[in-house]
Amino acid sequence: MSPYLIPATALVWEQEIKKSRFIAYIGHTPTPEDGKAFVDAIRAREPAARHHCWAFVAGQPSDSRVLGFSDDGEPSGTAGKPMLAQLQGSNIGEITAVVVRYFGGIKLGTGGLVRAYGGTLSMALAELALTERRIFSELSLKLQYSEMPLVEFLLAEFKGHWQTVEYGAEIEGVLAVESRDVADFCAQLLDRSQGRVVASNVVKSEGPTQP
Repeated sequence: MSPYLIPATALVWEQEIKKSRFIAYIGHTPTPEDGKAFVDAIRAREPAARHHCWAFVAGQPSDSRVLGFSDDGEPSGTAGKPMLAQLQGSNIGEITAVVVRYFGGIKLGTGGLVRAYGGTLSMALAELALTERRIFSELSLKLQYSEMPLVEFLLAEFKGHWQTVEYGAEIEGVLAVESRDVADFCAQLLDRSQGRVVASNVVKSEGPTQP
C-alpha cells in the first residue's frame, strides 16, 4: 500500500559498444498489456534493428505477477534478464524498457552482452525523470454541516481529497485517503467527532500524486 516511483516521461538513451549501437527506450506502462504495446511500438519505430530486447515491471515494483522479459534472439539470459534485474533494482513500477541493438560486426560474448544490455539500461535509468504513484482507498461518510470543518482539516492533514460530495439535509460523500493512512484517518475522525462521523466502505483505488 506504500507509494512507489513511476516514470514521469518517456526516455531514449543511446551508446555505442564495439561498433554496435544500443538504444534504450523507456516508457510508462501501468499494465502488462501496455508494456507489450510499448514493445510493439518500438519494433515498428526501429524495424532495421537486429534485436529488440525488453523487460517490464508493469505494476507495483513488488508484484511478481506483472514481470516480463525477452532476449529477442540474443543468447539466453544475456539481455532480457539483466534488464529486468536493473528494473527491479531501481524499485520503479509501471515501467517498460526496450534496448534495441544494431549489430556492428564485433561479437561481445555472453558476458559482454550482459554488461551491454544491463549497463545501457542502468545508465538510461539514471537519466529518467520520476514521479510518485500514491495508492488510495475510498471512504464513504455522512455528516452534519457543523462537522464539515473537522473533515476538511483532516483531509488537509492527511493530503486526501473529496471524490464526490452531495449537499442535502446532511452532507454525503466519498473521500480518497492514502491506503497506508486509512486506519489513522478513521481513528482520528471518530475520536475528534466524538463518534458522530464514521467512515466506511473502503474500496482500494489508485491515483497519481495529488496537488
